[in-house]
Amino acid sequence: MTLSSIEQYGISFQTKVVSALLTDKPFLQNVNDIITEEYFLNSAQKWIVDQILKYYAKYHCPPTMDVLKVEMKRLDNEVLQVSIKEQLKEAYRSSDESDLTYIKQEFTNFCKNQQLKKALLNSVDLLKAGDYDSIRLLVDGALRSGQDKNIGHEYNKDTESRYREEDRTPVPTPWNEINGLLQGGLGEGDFGLIFGNPGGGKSWSLVALGAYAVQAGFNVIHYTLELGEGYVGRRYDSFFTQIPVNKIIKHKDKVGEVTSLLPGELIIKEYPMGKASISTIESHIKKCIDLDFKPDLIIIDYVDLLSSKRRNRERKEEIDDIYTCTKGLARELKLPIWSVSQVNRAGAKDSIIEGDKAAGSYDKMMIADFAISLSRQKKDKVNGTGRFHIMKNRYGMDGMTFNAKVDTSTGHIEILNELTEEEEEAELKSTKKASDSNFDNLDKEYLAKQFFELNNRS
Repeated sequence: MTLSSIEQYGISFQTKVVSALLTDKPFLQNVNDIITEEYFLNSAQKWIVDQILKYYAKYHCPPTMDVLKVEMKRLDNEVLQVSIKEQLKEAYRSSDESDLTYIKQEFTNFCKNQQLKKALLNSVDLLKAGDYDSIRLLVDGALRSGQDKNIGHEYNKDTESRYREEDRTPVPTPWNEINGLLQGGLGEGDFGLIFGNPGGGKSWSLVALGAYAVQAGFNVIHYTLELGEGYVGRRYDSFFTQIPVNKIIKHKDKVGEVTSLLPGELIIKEYPMGKASISTIESHIKKCIDLDFKPDLIIIDYVDLLSSKRRNRERKEEIDDIYTCTKGLARELKLPIWSVSQVNRAGAKDSIIEGDKAAGSYDKMMIADFAISLSRQKKDKVNGTGRFHIMKNRYGMDGMTFNAKVDTSTGHIEILNELTEEEEEAELKSTKKASDSNFDNLDKEYLAKQFFELNNRS
């Protein structure tokens, strides 16, 4: 869009838009959800459009001249009243059918034009702050604005489309059991979450997901907000070569040989903790696409460390907003997103982490399409074991628990067998018994301390 096109939708054109809104009900029906009084230069036109939209929202038709006269009399500003009368006269005089046809054809460009103006004005402060990603998103949003003529799936008329084979290209995980539950893997617009305790292998599981996808020929972007790009890269090196990460530096030649043969591509992007938002991620993805790198899978380690647009609120509300925006990004870009999250203190001690142990907010799991937990106690870290529990599955069954072999030196995680109900119950009882024992020990220590203090007093 050129500067000349920005200037072409001036006061005369806007008068004709007002005319169309007042006299053409189908036109108003089609555009009422995208037009705003802010698009208009004249204060009288702003008032008229505002009244039209309010009236339509309540009565589903444009207001008559008599309705507008009644509302106009309630204004204290006599100068504005006079201006409104003149604009209304002009609007009704401009209701020529040929003109209105042109207005309807140009309306989408008009909306884009006004949004672009607004974006450019709002970009001034962002430019001073050097926030180019936000500027890019504002401009992109302006250029995408316009009429959405798709009213949705017409149930009675579009029966056939419901039974056509879906063009779904899921990105598989390293685990056949999970792929079976997900109908092949995480698909376009899906948001997957892995919950776990600190140091339990969550970040390694994301590396495993990314590395397996690259090996299968998919392109991956891995965002890290906690670890450096180089360190995450060495973890991928370790996964691909099966050489422990603490020894990988001595095998750079081997790394080069293996990675040069990978069919998929990988980008690792680091952002400082709390300095990136979902908008930052979105802008970077679009930049990659512009540079001919089309990702098939997005990994964020991890979403909780992103910043929220809604500052100065309770952290729970911020987190809920971040997760909602992440899911929205997956849907908008039609890309699967994997991330991880912590469990609460109670969940960190459990041998099987269930859905009520999601840290901070149960809403995290509700927003996700697929949620699993990886639980690893002290003995698991020594033995290289753990348990996967299916917390939520939008595509089918959940509630199952699997034994797993976890190698945190190379990132290789293997699902072994599904636990029976009896085995799962025994694991849960064992956790509860250990927890009760800890409380008993604390009680004994407390009583002994009190007894000692009483004896000293006497």
